[in-house]
Amino acid sequence: MKRSTKILSILIIFFLVIATVIIARTMIGNHFKKKFGKRQPPGIIVTQVIEKQFENVVESYGTAIPIQAKSYNIEKYEIINPIKYNHKFQKGEIITELKTRVIIAPFDGVIGKRDFSDDLEVSKTSILLNFEDASTIFTDVDIPEIFAPFIKEGSPVEIKFSGYEKKIYEGIIDSVASRINTENRSLAARIKMENSNLEILPGALLELSIKYNIRSSLGIPDTSVMMEGERAYVYKVSQKNIANKTEVEIGIRQEDKIEILSGINKGDIVVAEGLRKVIPRGKIKPINK
Repeated sequence: MKRSTKILSILIIFFLVIATVIIARTMIGNHFKKKFGKRQPPGIIVTQVIEKQFENVVESYGTAIPIQAKSYNIEKYEIINPIKYNHKFQKGEIITELKTRVIIAPFDGVIGKRDFSDDLEVSKTSILLNFEDASTIFTDVDIPEIFAPFIKEGSPVEIKFSGYEKKIYEGIIDSVASRINTENRSLAARIKMENSNLEILPGALLELSIKYNIRSSLGIPDTSVMMEGERAYVYKVSQKNIANKTEVEIGIRQEDKIEILSGINKGDIVVAEGLRKVIPRGKIKPINK
């Protein structure tokens, strides 16, 4: 009898311990659920998928060539009055009077020397002057053969000059050769740009960006895209603010935007920043960029 009572007491204690553990776990679970269950979803910066102009670019360099130029070999003894170097003359104006002749501007332009070294003296008794019209600038470039099908007359060109690093000049392809140069496997092209303020000096080195395949495509910030191997993904945000991981096909990167070829549509909302804070299929608090 005593033995049965002892066993019963042990069983009762055992079940009481089990019940206490279950109750404690339930209370602790309810406590954490109450404490953390109402936590607000993270604030995430989002943006709308928009259409943007994208273009492919061929980079090259060229030397600025004035649209018109004429050289004069002048004997020093003929010079009557000092020559006005870097002065702008109108067509028909007298550039300088010499003892035996008068030099008249054949077009609007500027008179000058190439530099001031003795090498430009044709002889000890003569000098070489240059009269140039740089209101329009040309530059000739060789385009690699692989890009030949895309280079057309009238194609836009962005031009940079080291003298004005932050300024971008606009030009166009003025003419294109009719055949490939077999020696260097390139296509010759001439680029033209207006230079009415004469900011770009003849002989200047120009940085050229020739645009082709200009198109309107969907674009999103480059910070929106996650790369996993060769696959690209974005977090597309639903109307209920759920972030769904979505595979997309990407094109080129241009400035801070990436071209989207498929996977999402214009007007969709995607996560723009803070990808690491997002839980797939989790709820977020959208913050418009």
